[in-house]
Amino acid sequence: MPIFAIRKSMLLPLFFTASSALALSITDLSNRDATSGLKAALEKGSTAAVNKLGVNNGFLGNDKVKIQLPPILEKARPLIKLAGRGQQLDELVVSMNHAAEEAVPLAKPLLLNAVKSMTVTDAKQILTGGDTSVTQFFRDKTSAQLAGKFLPIVKKVTDQSALSTQYNNTMNQVTKLGIAGQQVTVEDYVTQRALDGLFTMIAEEEKAIRQDPVGTGSKILGKVFGAIR
Repeated sequence: MPIFAIRKSMLLPLFFTASSALALSITDLSNRDATSGLKAALEKGSTAAVNKLGVNNGFLGNDKVKIQLPPILEKARPLIKLAGRGQQLDELVVSMNHAAEEAVPLAKPLLLNAVKSMTVTDAKQILTGGDTSVTQFFRDKTSAQLAGKFLPIVKKVTDQSALSTQYNNTMNQVTKLGIAGQQVTVEDYVTQRALDGLFTMIAEEEKAIRQDPVGTGSKILGKVFGAIR
């Protein structure tokens, strides 16, 4: 047999062995790897989202999460402007967004605590749950606590707006008539929009990790998320 043929016959098994080793699938992941990878993704995504939003103009300067006026005020904008109070509307938008920016850093410890509480079952479900299953995990685990933390901070900022106070007084009267829905105060409205914005940004971070796990520079992220691509 020619030397080349011998070498080829020796290399082929090695090639297929290497290929099978590289072709890692989710069934090949250990519980430890799956959990470690998910925890790394949770920490990375949540920290990045908080860092982007919890700064000056983090909400106001980002059209994806910028908090607009409550719908009732938006509809009344032409009349409010005619009354010479258009500037107050603009100031309210600014104060609402700055309130969210001030509140969001409070989310970090709660998000990281949620990471620590994650079980092996959570990890497997998140890995196979779709492009935003990490975000949904955070939403399910932290929404109520985050709302409780955000609300006092948001209220402290929005109470400085005269229009905010007048809106709340009006909505309070409407509520007594039984015709108002949820988020009847400016602070409730901003708190919910702040949560929505936070989870929107976490979802963006998650999608980026899933699309290019190797590009994160993390070996465990590359291994775990590479296995489900």
